Amino acid sequence: MSGTSLDGVDAALVEIREEGCRLIQAVFHAFDDDLRHELLVLNQAGHDEILRLSLAANTLASRYASAVQSLLNKANLSATAISAIGCHGQTIRHRPDLGFTLQIGNAALLAELTGITVVADFRNRDIAAGGQGAPLVPAFHAAAFRNAQHNRVIVNIGGISNLTWLPATGVVTGFDCGPGNLLLDGWTQQHLGSPFDRDGTWAASGKLIPELLRNLLDFHFFTAAPPKSTGRDMFHLEWLQDFLSGNYAPADIQATLLELSARAISDAIQQHCKEADEVYLCGGGAHNMALKKRLAQMLAPLPLKLTNELGIGADWVEATAFAWLAYRARLGLPGNLPEVTGARGSRILGAIYSA
Repeated sequence: MSGTSLDGVDAALVEIREEGCRLIQAVFHAFDDDLRHELLVLNQAGHDEILRLSLAANTLASRYASAVQSLLNKANLSATAISAIGCHGQTIRHRPDLGFTLQIGNAALLAELTGITVVADFRNRDIAAGGQGAPLVPAFHAAAFRNAQHNRVIVNIGGISNLTWLPATGVVTGFDCGPGNLLLDGWTQQHLGSPFDRDGTWAASGKLIPELLRNLLDFHFFTAAPPKSTGRDMFHLEWLQDFLSGNYAPADIQATLLELSARAISDAIQQHCKEADEVYLCGGGAHNMALKKRLAQMLAPLPLKLTNELGIGADWVEATAFAWLAYRARLGLPGNLPEVTGARGSRILGAIYSA
């Protein structure tokens, strides 16, 4: 999995059986600055996109193959022990409103480099069926984390935040809440030159700008009803710039962006998961102590925990989910939840590139 944060590749080695799945090993390979910059630029229209996109896709395949080899080495396994690689690819455009989404990563090359069958392109079939193509992880959350005694919410905080509502009984739902780390990371990179605001320390040093927060929350995405999904096509620093009419201190803007991320999540839970009795966090944003503290305050008295307590570390839930989706595709089983994405029905997700 390489997500909207553009930090690198999460790779998980997963054993899946009928009774459930077990995370065996995991590794993270950071993107170098050149690749991160190229992927960021490809999120917008630019010169010679087809060539640059194709070269970036090949580079990603190489990075994914390296992560796979690291996993095999760590687990002392050969490629023949692996049934398939579930490769989400790197999203560079997500426009379900226009009927398309684009994830790159050259799955054919990845199969050649690893000698392992690859399942990729998970989102397009759902979009073809009228869905958002995202989020896809709620189906996995339901399989891995649902509990007959608890009404749970699983919140993934990546570049974009999304939630899954897992009632003890009834219909599982989920949707994207809004920016998670995306704006926080971008603003930090622009003003501090650091890849992210570790522990939310910089945000905690600033003061909330109430009028800016109100204006940001008035943006149509936050009030739109699910199903809904989003990405860098909608939320980026240029989008933020349109709201910065005042002479605000950068640290105060960072504090306000943290509040925006927290409010987007807490408002979504309070509006759509009214009967929740526990909330679990995963994704890189789960390590932002200031964000986690603010969420805990907003959601109190609901307990706020990490998915580590449910058996899968917060950093590896999404990578594990795409292993599970690949498993479903190989068995010819549907991977989407129409109640989440808005698709016309259940669909088998993913294209298979045999070893």
